[in-house]
Amino acid sequence: MAVAGFPAYFAHYAKPRTPKDLTNHNCINLRTPTHGGVYVWEFEKNRREVNVRVDGQFVFNTSMMILEAGLAGLGLIYLTERQVQPHLQSGRLIRVLEDRCPPFPGYHLYYPSRRQPTAAFTLLVDALRYRESQADKPVSK
Repeated sequence: MAVAGFPAYFAHYAKPRTPKDLTNHNCINLRTPTHGGVYVWEFEKNRREVNVRVDGQFVFNTSMMILEAGLAGLGLIYLTERQVQPHLQSGRLIRVLEDRCPPFPGYHLYYPSRRQPTAAFTLLVDALRYRESQADKPVSK
């Protein structure tokens, strides 16, 4: 995961140095459709986990909307590294609290092992495996 903001945002607000500092920032939140609540930002350092409920003017249902709002300078965002990486490289976003964001090991699926998986479930597993295998390959131009 990565916390990032538009460079002009940091011209007006100091960069957070700890997760607690986020309570003084305009953070763009994700409403989780399955739970109906706002996603809590998760941090970790030295095996100590900290969850922070952040506030902000905007709450979206999709990560794409969050990314667009972050790129528009509307506040800090909390998305996967993969989603923000191109914008970090181009300088459109600046990452903060990098040492507090735990790595995401990948997808985990739990399902009953005694049942024959449905065709749809098998396709999902295959698609996730393919996507992950393609993510680490260099992009050809």
